[in-house]
Amino acid sequence: MKIAIEAQRIFRHDKHGMDFVILEVLRELQKLDDGNHYYVIVAPGEDVCLTPSNNLSIIELKCPTYPLWEQIALPRAVRRLGVDLLHCTSNTAPLHSPVPLILTLHDIIYLEPRTHRSLSLYQEMGRYYRRWVVPRIVRRCRHIITVSQFEQECIRRALHIAPQHISAVYNGYNLRFREQNIIDINIVQQYLPQTDYLFFLGNTDPKKNTVGTLKAYSLYLKESRIKRPLLIADLKESYIDRILLSERLESIKPYLYHPGYIPHLHLPTLYNAAFAFLYPSLRESFGIPLLESMACGTPVISSNTSAIPEIAGDGALLVDPYQPQAIADALLRLENESEFYQQQMAYGLKRAQKFSWAQTAQAYSTIYQKITKS
Repeated sequence: MKIAIEAQRIFRHDKHGMDFVILEVLRELQKLDDGNHYYVIVAPGEDVCLTPSNNLSIIELKCPTYPLWEQIALPRAVRRLGVDLLHCTSNTAPLHSPVPLILTLHDIIYLEPRTHRSLSLYQEMGRYYRRWVVPRIVRRCRHIITVSQFEQECIRRALHIAPQHISAVYNGYNLRFREQNIIDINIVQQYLPQTDYLFFLGNTDPKKNTVGTLKAYSLYLKESRIKRPLLIADLKESYIDRILLSERLESIKPYLYHPGYIPHLHLPTLYNAAFAFLYPSLRESFGIPLLESMACGTPVISSNTSAIPEIAGDGALLVDPYQPQAIADALLRLENESEFYQQQMAYGLKRAQKFSWAQTAQAYSTIYQKITKS
C-alpha cells in the first residue's frame, strides 16, 4: 500500500506533543516490514529530524499559512502521489480528501466548555480553527485514532462516532528517557545551579494548571524545611510574572527558574536530576511527560482526572488538581517519607515499561491494513 501521512510540523525547531508523537511513530514504521510505502508530507523547517528510507519518502510542501497548507496544498499533493490512504495526525484534516482518510484526534478539549481564555493568540486561533474543522471532517473519516480509552469515550459522546469507527492506541516514550547513573551537571547548570529541584513543564494553555501549580508551590515553601527550587520549562518570565502578580505570589519568585523552551534532548537529564516532577494537569488525553519522568526514575505528582489515572495506573501519586494544598501535601510527603519516595521511584520505572512506540506503530500498521481492505 501507498500511504500518505501528514506530519506538517515535525521539522520545526520548537516541537511539542503531537509533533513528537508522529515523529516517534514514523521512526518505528521505518523498521516494520509491512509491505507499505509511507509518504510523509511536511512543511520545510530547520530541524530535519527524519531521513528517508526504503519504505519512507519525505515530501516537503511550502505554503504561507497552516489552513491553506492543509486545505489546499495537502490534498493536491495526495492526489499527485496517487496514494491509497491519507492519515492526518494532528487533530485536523482537509475537508475534501481525494482518498480515504484516517484522522488522529489527540483530544477534543477545544470543543468543550472552558473557564479561562488562553493568553496566547496563536493558541486561540488554533482553537477556533479546530472547532470549525473537526465536526465537519469526522463524518468523512474512514477511521479515527485517539490516544486513550478516556478520550475515545469523550469523542464518541461529543461527535456521535460509532464504536467500530474509532480506536484507542496508546502513545509511547523515547528510550532516551531512562535512569542515568551519571548526571551531566553541565546540562543542568544551563538552567539552574543545582540538582534535586522540582520540575514543571508549563504551558499557556489553562489545562496545564500553571496557576494551581504556583499556588501549590507557594504552600510547599511555607511548610518545607528544604525549600527546593522550581524549574519551569516552556513559559516566558513575563507570563509567569503576570500570574505571580495577579495571585499575590511575588514572594516565591526567587525560588523560580524559567529558561523558556528547553530542547527535547536535554529533558532526560533534567528529569533525572529532579527530585520530583509536577504534572497536575486539569485535563489530559494521555500524558507523555508522565511516562518520561517515570522512565527516568523520578517520582511524579499528577492528577486524578481525565486520562491520567488510566495511564499512570493504580500505584501512582494522584491528587485533585483543583486543590493546591493537595499538590503541596503530596510534595511534602515525598520529601518527608523516604520509603514512600523509593516506592514511587520503583513503581514508575515498572509502569513505564508497559508503553512503547513500537507497539503504537504496529497498531497503526494494522489499522491501515484493515481500512484499505474494507
